[in-house]
This record gives sequence, C-alpha cells and structure tokens, in this order.
Amino acid sequence: MLILAVDTSGPSCSVALLEDELLRYEAVANNRMTHSVNMMPMVEEAFRKGGCAIDDIDLFVAVVGPGSFTGVRIGVAAVKGMAMAMDKPCIGVDALEALAAGLMAEEIICPIRDARVQQVYGAVFHQGGRIMEDSIMKLDEYLDAISQYGERFLFVGDGVKAYQEAIRLRLGERALLAPAHLNELKAGAAGLLALRDQQKAHGHHDLLPLYLRAPQAERERQRKETNV
Repeated sequence: MLILAVDTSGPSCSVALLEDELLRYEAVANNRMTHSVNMMPMVEEAFRKGGCAIDDIDLFVAVVGPGSFTGVRIGVAAVKGMAMAMDKPCIGVDALEALAAGLMAEEIICPIRDARVQQVYGAVFHQGGRIMEDSIMKLDEYLDAISQYGERFLFVGDGVKAYQEAIRLRLGERALLAPAHLNELKAGAAGLLALRDQQKAHGHHDLLPLYLRAPQAERERQRKETNV
C-alpha cells in the first residue's frame, strides 16, 4: 500500500511517502514560508524522489488537528482534493497521537501544542495507549490533570519550547523534555498510524478538521453579539 501523508497543523510543514511500513520519503520545512506555499511543491518532490505518481497512491492522509486553524484547513483541503480527484480513500490522524507515536519511553508521554494565551492542546499516552483525551486547557490546569497518571512525564511538541520553564518550575525532576528535533510533528508518524487504522479510511467528504475550540473569528463574533 502506498500512502501519502501531509501535516500542516503546526509550525512546520511535513510530507511523507510510505510503502506499507517502509518510509520512502519524508521532508519537513520550517522556513518561515506559509504552508500553502510549501506543501504542494513538497508533495511533488515526494513523488519525484519516491519514484511514483499521484495516481499510484492508495491512501491519502491528513493530520486534522488540534493545531493551527489555518494550517489544519490547508492540509485537510489539499488531501480532500487529491482523494476526490483520484477517487481514493483518505483518513485523518490526530496531531497529538502522532507526536506521541514518535517516542518509545517508560514515562507517561504528554504531547502538547501551544494554543496561545497560556493554553495548550494536550493529551496523555502510555505504552502506545491513550489515557487522556485531547483537550485545551490552561497550562497549570493541564499539569494538574496529568498528575494522577504517574510520577514522571515526557513532554513533546511545540508547546515544550513555549512552556519549558513553567513545566520545569512546576514539576522539577518529574518532567522530561523531548529534544528539539522530536518536537516537530513528522508526517511519517501520521502515515504509520493511518496504516494501522486503514480499515477506518473513508471518502473525501468525511475528512474533517479536529477543532477543540471555535476559530478566533467565530469567538470574536460571539463576543460582539454577547456585548450588544
């Protein structure tokens, strides 16, 4: 099975091409250019370097969030379009699960993404299984919530860079922080999760973003309506 996986849900843009469990190509761009500029040239490069064409793809994969609203929409729309054009199935992958999937550790794995205003998108995983659903919380609330699951925690994701000092201050030696190169979500990890869950693949109409809160424009509209 040939799988094309795309992630535009966070600070970096990533594209991967997999043949079953074999990673034939993967690239990550964090070059201050927008994902809308980076993504399709990276997809074309994946086909060139991977020695295949779009009509060879059996399954299209998008990381559907939680993450940047604009970024998520870019990736989801692109994958929907490719799947529709090729009449092939697609599947969405959770960003926090993909971050956790890149690690093998005895500690409780805590993927976090910076949701701004001192908030994080977070979940909890242990030994490959999910033990806390995706949520958006203030950092202190998230750290309170995870404390019931163990004594040592491994944090991974772009939220590590944003909140590492606060995490260390709160948890001290109980907190381990993933190195910088692991905090970027890799499309290859999303592709492997999609391979595992391929029986859940569906048509392009059913590929939807995963939002844990309303987009800013919607929140602003609701605020204005409340203040009227």
